[in-house]
Amino acid sequence: MKQLEIEWRHLDKEGNTCSRCSDTGAALNQVVASLATECAPYGWEIALKETKLTEKEIDESNMILVNGMPIEKLLPDASTSQSHCASCCDVLGGESVCCRTIEYGEQSYEAIPARLIRQAICAVAQCC
Repeated sequence: MKQLEIEWRHLDKEGNTCSRCSDTGAALNQVVASLATECAPYGWEIALKETKLTEKEIDESNMILVNGMPIEKLLPDASTSQSHCASCCDVLGGESVCCRTIEYGEQSYEAIPARLIRQAICAVAQCC
């Protein structure tokens, strides 16, 4: 069996995360569940690891790694940026907190959509 490790890094303060990370996590869980079944006949085992980050590590929050590689490196012409996140402000009790975004095509995504997650994983596994 070939191992595909998916890591989701997100802010966690006392069990709470921002809405962006929460939406990314929901999309990621959906994609991993689907691909675990879809890729098994090709010899892939998919493991999902969740890494909870502190406020000091917020620059890495809302990040997905596929076998250690950030998904923006697996998507052609993708990059990352940051924008103000009101939800992070609520979680952390701050006035101005920025959270990570993905830039892909002409769009900026605050929460990483399932289709981009799937595209990045499939670029590595070649099973979908």
